[in-house]
Amino acid sequence: MIAAVAAHIGLISIGLHVFGAEGVRTSGFSGTPFVIFGVPFTPQSIGVITCSVAVVAALFVFFGAGSVVMNVPGGLGTIGIALAHGIAMAIIVSMTLNISGGHMNPAVTAALWLARKVDKRTVGMYVVTQLIGAVLGALLINAVLPHAAARATSIGTPMVATSVTFTQAVLIEATLTFFLVSAVFGTAVSSEAPKIGGFGIGLAIFVDILIGGSLTGAAMNPARAFGPALVAWDWHGQAIYWIGPLLGGLAAAAVWKWVLLPRDPTNI
Repeated sequence: MIAAVAAHIGLISIGLHVFGAEGVRTSGFSGTPFVIFGVPFTPQSIGVITCSVAVVAALFVFFGAGSVVMNVPGGLGTIGIALAHGIAMAIIVSMTLNISGGHMNPAVTAALWLARKVDKRTVGMYVVTQLIGAVLGALLINAVLPHAAARATSIGTPMVATSVTFTQAVLIEATLTFFLVSAVFGTAVSSEAPKIGGFGIGLAIFVDILIGGSLTGAAMNPARAFGPALVAWDWHGQAIYWIGPLLGGLAAAAVWKWVLLPRDPTNI
């Protein structure tokens, strides 16, 4: 059943024609710009952008952490949780790529700042909005999903396995995030990226959770860990989900900026 759903979603996603990073709207704006993916946005458009970022962060936490909450005995299982995160990511990124770049992850936003695809003002605005959206998503889980399951799973807050040390957990999250951010650069940021929207990014999330879900929860996203932790007030291992993803994301950004991205003579 799960495999059949994944196959249908995959075929639909491949068939989508969406804007890549170069397709962000620029018309109708004037004044001092924020720079996102090298495209200027003025303060008049910031309300739309911040709303988009908050909504996508809230939706991703609701569907991602919600799949953990609903993983009751005989429920979704690891594959189902991985699919929920991956498919939600693919759809959410695709539908907002031409509005706000599909941002919902502070580690990805920081990586794009290092690669000079967003400016410092945009990073600050995005990260704060991502955290607010993540909290809203966790509050929605707490309001509409079964309370007993929500309490038992700390509203889907990622957990580190008892057999995994702090250092190992940081390295696991860093490695998983390196792969995720590489997918972002290779399928959405690069000027030579295939126009597949968020499909490649969603697949990276899916694979990462299959590998690391049982070890660290495979958050790869400080906001994904922060929102549920705040609402559940469960801060176990929270530092791991900031240190690991930021290290992995920045490392991937460095590799892509200075080695793998097509060379931009104006940016060397």
